Amino acid sequence: MTHKTKWLVYAPSGLMVIGLGTCLIQWATALQKDGEPTAKWVGAGTLALGVFNAGISLFGRGVAESVLYQIREKDAGATEGK
Repeated sequence: MTHKTKWLVYAPSGLMVIGLGTCLIQWATALQKDGEPTAKWVGAGTLALGVFNAGISLFGRGVAESVLYQIREKDAGATEGK
């Protein structure tokens, strides 16, 4: 896969997983407010934070691939100009 393809896959995927993680965090908070057992909402919150952090990692990888793509395009343009 090219850097551009990876960028176009990782960045939107990361944003979607971040959104899912925030929804799960809200769900875990609702479990706490509803008086569910501590183990249930703590487990849900831990899972939610894991999903949220995975989304941040995916998005960060997308940003890195974007930078690599831009560097490669800049180098290719500089080579063609010579």
